[in-house]
Amino acid sequence: MVIVTLIGERQAKEGAEFAYRGPLTDCRECKLKAVCFNLDAGGVYRITALRDVHHECRIHEDGVRVVEVEKIPVRCAVIQKYALEGSVVTLEEIKCLNIGCDRYRICHPIGMEKNSKCKITKIIGEINCPEGNRLVEVEIA
Repeated sequence: MVIVTLIGERQAKEGAEFAYRGPLTDCRECKLKAVCFNLDAGGVYRITALRDVHHECRIHEDGVRVVEVEKIPVRCAVIQKYALEGSVVTLEEIKCLNIGCDRYRICHPIGMEKNSKCKITKIIGEINCPEGNRLVEVEIA
């Protein structure tokens, strides 16, 4: 199924990825808000095709372009006891200040908000955490 949405003209490049953060309050009165806000908040998407439809927008200086997107799986860390393929989990913040760790982005994925519900689609493997946390790397949708 093709997902169609609107994105700022400057960001509309095939293959570009973005994290959808949710609706803006400034857009409450816009007649196109249903198309802009049809994505999952916290989801990461890749633009697969550009369409030749352009609209003016109060938020985006150069307006918005109609694009086709696909949701892409995100890798993140979950507490080991919750890591079960097919389960729906609530992402908890991993307590870690070691920003030099090679797994830091897995434990703090861009676009994902703590306490959001996600489905584990794949178990990647255990994480050797220097802080001693018992974590597993997973793909979520």
